[in-house]
Amino acid sequence: MEQGKILVAEDEESLRWVLKKALEDEGYWVQIAATGKLAREYLGGTRFDVTLMDIKLPDVDGLTLLKETKEAGIDTAMILMTAQNTMRNAIEAMKNGAFDYVTKPFDLEEILVLVRRAVESRRMSQDFRTLKEEVKKRFEPGVSMIGQSPAIQKVYKIIGQVVNSDATILIQGESGTGKELVAKTIHYNSPRWNKPFIPVHCAAVPRELLESDLFGHERGSFTGALERRIGKFELAEEGTLFLDEVGDIPLDVQTKLLRVLQEREFGRVGGKEILKADVRILAATNQDLEKAVKEKRFREDLYFRLRVIPIYLPPLRERRGDIPLLVGYFVDKINREMGTQISGVSLEAMKLLEDHTWPGNVRELENTLIRAAVLSSGPILFPGDFTLQSRQGDGPSEIDSLSLEEVIRHKLEDYFERTRGVDVDNLYNLVVERVERPLIELTLRKTRGNQIKAAQILGINRNTLRKKIADLHIKLKKDEE
Repeated sequence: MEQGKILVAEDEESLRWVLKKALEDEGYWVQIAATGKLAREYLGGTRFDVTLMDIKLPDVDGLTLLKETKEAGIDTAMILMTAQNTMRNAIEAMKNGAFDYVTKPFDLEEILVLVRRAVESRRMSQDFRTLKEEVKKRFEPGVSMIGQSPAIQKVYKIIGQVVNSDATILIQGESGTGKELVAKTIHYNSPRWNKPFIPVHCAAVPRELLESDLFGHERGSFTGALERRIGKFELAEEGTLFLDEVGDIPLDVQTKLLRVLQEREFGRVGGKEILKADVRILAATNQDLEKAVKEKRFREDLYFRLRVIPIYLPPLRERRGDIPLLVGYFVDKINREMGTQISGVSLEAMKLLEDHTWPGNVRELENTLIRAAVLSSGPILFPGDFTLQSRQGDGPSEIDSLSLEEVIRHKLEDYFERTRGVDVDNLYNLVVERVERPLIELTLRKTRGNQIKAAQILGINRNTLRKKIADLHIKLKKDEE
């Protein structure tokens, strides 16, 4: 008995025939195509249960064919095959309605399991429709997730599946894993992408003010309410409201939040007007909310309302393979934003970073690289440039407790060790410049570009400061000039 009709679109001949034989051995009827043009013709004339499509065909991009099939109403479960295991491919594939995607090289058994699952899913629901047909990705400038590990690929896949819905999402993960970045990625790939993204850091807002911050208040509604205030729900109208550290919301405010989720309406504090809430809610926490529910610190009904779709963001120690990619991304970012000129990280330093437990996760990695880049004496970062916590819960390593003189001594010893056998000259001026530059840059940042205040803090006159800015080629932002 025929198990189903399968189309294999793959330009590599050997792989094309291996897939054909393996699928036929499983009882499938298989059609093969070496080009996108031929695949398009077959899809237009035959009803295939599953299509295995290479994402990089010689004449047509696989994602383009995927979009075309969905727009034409062709009902086939599309599995994309790609040699590039990237977030963009993962999110694009799922967002445009792919059943799944696999990365080359893959096991044949993996493909057979996927095909079997796709056929069963399609037959259980003949009206199976994919979640997204729009191909153009829309990111806020600067919003980008980095990684290709299996753990983070799962996150990409869920993002691709949920961006088109208005379902409430609970993002769970340790501090520093990038929960707000996930929320932004969802928002800027959703139909609400051109509407406001409003974050609320619930733990940072005083408990007695959180209700007003979220829902707004009317003039005179409480002591100090001198005028009407628009809350975050109104500011996020037609957009996305991101509730970070949602576990810190007081119980009385939880009740009002539950009403918004159930009824899609709310009122300002002290007001009688009922306002509609056309807002998508994304929430995040690093707490165990199930435990909080058992301890009566968090409403069970609110927990289930928020956790319609859960996303678990893995800690960095569970995705160590992503560290080199993250290091490269952050080094480029630091060079752009801070004017450093770091060209790379030594193999020994990279191993040090990959072996670290990273209790502070991605945020700790970024801060560690910033510190190393600013204090580095050369364009390559070596192990001696890094200050790491040895274990979770430990304090900073010994170098953090050293005096400035001892830190400089440590860096010079490391410098001489690395330049052994190399003639070195003008070292005094080099060291002075390396200290002066970050000192002046950070002081200007602290004073928000006020050169008079910066000169006072540094203990030099303003003309001297101006000369040093010019001599050291320090780039000033517009508000610092």
